[in-house]
Amino acid sequence: MSDRLQARVEGARDEVTALCRDLVRIPSENPPGRAYRACVELVGERLRRRGFDVHYLRAEGALADSDRYPRWNVVARLESGRPGPTVHFNSHIDVVAPGHGWTRDPWGGEVDAGRIYGRGTCDMKGGLASSMVAVEALLDEGLLTQGAVEVSATADEESGGQAGVMWLAERGWFSPARVDHVVIPEPFNRELVCLGHRGVWWAELETKGHIAHGSMPFQGDCAIRHMAAVLDAFERELWPALAARRTAVPVIPEGARNATLNVAAIHGGMPEVIDGLPTPLVADRCRLTLDRRYLLEETKGVVAAEISTLLDRLRATRPGFDYDLRETMHVPPTTNHAEAATPQAFATAIGEVYGKPARFVASPGTYDQKHVHHVGGVTDCIAYGPGHLHLAHQPDEYVEIDDLVGAAQVMAVATTKLLHGR
Repeated sequence: MSDRLQARVEGARDEVTALCRDLVRIPSENPPGRAYRACVELVGERLRRRGFDVHYLRAEGALADSDRYPRWNVVARLESGRPGPTVHFNSHIDVVAPGHGWTRDPWGGEVDAGRIYGRGTCDMKGGLASSMVAVEALLDEGLLTQGAVEVSATADEESGGQAGVMWLAERGWFSPARVDHVVIPEPFNRELVCLGHRGVWWAELETKGHIAHGSMPFQGDCAIRHMAAVLDAFERELWPALAARRTAVPVIPEGARNATLNVAAIHGGMPEVIDGLPTPLVADRCRLTLDRRYLLEETKGVVAAEISTLLDRLRATRPGFDYDLRETMHVPPTTNHAEAATPQAFATAIGEVYGKPARFVASPGTYDQKHVHHVGGVTDCIAYGPGHLHLAHQPDEYVEIDDLVGAAQVMAVATTKLLHGR
């Protein structure tokens, strides 16, 4: 059965290539959230022709949804007619802006030397194409004899997923009552099974000062200097402590096995309305955006307290120092067990397709598994898909056609195992 299924997918090489290219040519850029409807319709109508029950779902009222940029999702389901588990493939349709440095058309889907180039080829329209072709091969081989399969294409993963998987999970589309196994085809390499991701705690820190004329700074109190003291304390105390903290979870790349803190943005003083003409004032406010990625062995309470304790110590020892600290986002670490059904099915399928053992890993950053798990309550979820994580969001992003085919073969073989319990 496995050999025939793999051969069926190999025979669809041109189809998976064409589908990936068609998806990439739809510029579903987020922000602001362009062309979502066109993208979900391409997915939905193709699956409808194969007999799927297709639902187009706009996340009305969700973050960033508007009449100008509506947040569209599609969920397609095909029942076998006999009891059994449901296997669900979920991919996000939004892609980040192309940015600078491209030598190819980011929306062109150009094929060259066995690669497809374009924004989203790797992250993650290539994975969406592979999952669709995998499910189609399963149907062509007559292997949907029990249970059901679902494919979804969802909005806004790149900005948090609130109008995509989170919105759907809140409404029961991802729930143990209707879904047993979820696969998210993020680009973790065709031989790796991703079990989950680190936690994230974002916060905005503001130091306070007192405004004064720039020619007489001694009459004021500079908030930027206070923030410099914060950064100095981070350098001396916090960053060394985080570098020494290491997880037992197999996070990739290697550096992400440590707890990390990124200073994502800083702004102090009055804005420069005209370039080169700053206002001659002492800054009375300075803001810092903190991006703290934390480990399964840590807790959110400890993460937040570690920052606030450092700041309170500065307030007690530094004249004039005061601050506000506000949490802006929190996602706990999320993980599946390597022994669960979906990781095991994919590990076995990787062995059959590639003739080598699979490797279990975890992601440095979050993706929509957080909503599947924590909001929907479906814990048997993994990420598995074609492409390499280091190519995501880069100029000249690409995916190997061989990887699209190989990943689709693994998906098809693993799905049969999950549906039939073997």
